[in-house]
Amino acid sequence: MDFYNVHVSQSSIKFAKQVLESTWISEGEMVKKFEEELSSQLRIINPVTVNSGTAALHLGLAIAGIKPGDEVILPAQTFVATGLSILMQYAKPVFADIQLNTGNIDPNSIRSKITERTKAIMPVHWGGYPCDLDEINQIAKEYNLVVIEDAAHALGATYKNNPIGSISRFTAFSFQAIKHVTTGDGGALCCLQDEDYKSAKRRRWFSIDRDSSKSSILGERQYDIKELGYKYHLNDICAAIGLGNLLDFSKRLKRRQEIGSIYRNELANVPGLELLEYKNDRTYSYWLFTILVENRIKFIKKLKSQGIPTSVVHQGIDHNSIFGGKKEDLINQRRFDDKQIAIPIHEELIDDEVDSIILTIKRGW
Repeated sequence: MDFYNVHVSQSSIKFAKQVLESTWISEGEMVKKFEEELSSQLRIINPVTVNSGTAALHLGLAIAGIKPGDEVILPAQTFVATGLSILMQYAKPVFADIQLNTGNIDPNSIRSKITERTKAIMPVHWGGYPCDLDEINQIAKEYNLVVIEDAAHALGATYKNNPIGSISRFTAFSFQAIKHVTTGDGGALCCLQDEDYKSAKRRRWFSIDRDSSKSSILGERQYDIKELGYKYHLNDICAAIGLGNLLDFSKRLKRRQEIGSIYRNELANVPGLELLEYKNDRTYSYWLFTILVENRIKFIKKLKSQGIPTSVVHQGIDHNSIFGGKKEDLINQRRFDDKQIAIPIHEELIDDEVDSIILTIKRGW
């Protein structure tokens, strides 16, 4: 039994083969097609594909005008990429506490962390469960802050019937190997504002406008760079893999959600175990199924003895020296660090495996 699965569809292989045979392997028509399908199939706004989820976060910060010394509020319950993207812009990550029953950033804690140097909020949808976006965007509006969602776990999730990727000014997705849809490695930045969208398309490739910079008789594109750009663009090979994997994404997401519902029903009253919150005004994409347990090491060993893998995936990143060390004022984060563990949830799990996981947990540890 695997904790994660890497899904590469037959269509992905077919499309990638077509790209390789064409020899046009940099950014081209396949990237454009992938972006169009992301938008039409998932109803996300103006997705600009890039070569990683980290690049998407950093590009959003750069377009938002985050400068050295500015402060960006984020949760510690995330992967280090979230915080490092802020440091890449020479800004300061400021950690807010999380809600113990979701793993997501607490809007009340966000308010307590705002200073005159705060310029942005970077909420993370832990495990694919959407944050309280109404409250977060209301805070942003009050203090004139930019919201850049880290939705690396949340492709296909919705909040009040709106897809994640259609709500805040910026939303960053990851298409890394073990995500819902993989391109091998890659990401996308969704931009609600058309000017941000144009800027993202330009700045992902050295700030050269590919659509309007034509080649001269000398054979080089004619351009005049006026702002810092990056080599963040996706290539057609990766886009082909992503495009093929999009074709059956809805079916695979439905299977994850089905397993999540089974877990929630069957594990609701297990002693020593607490399920995280699930509100009916949002849908979970279930990249993870995180639970809170007592005697976590015993729990891990019990499941391991039955061939069932578990993982905390990430604990609070604030312990890293680059972020200044562990913040003891993050009370819920420290409790979450001590109790959280994730059990397998992906579309390749068969019913017998799901039953085995549930039965093993119910027998105690």
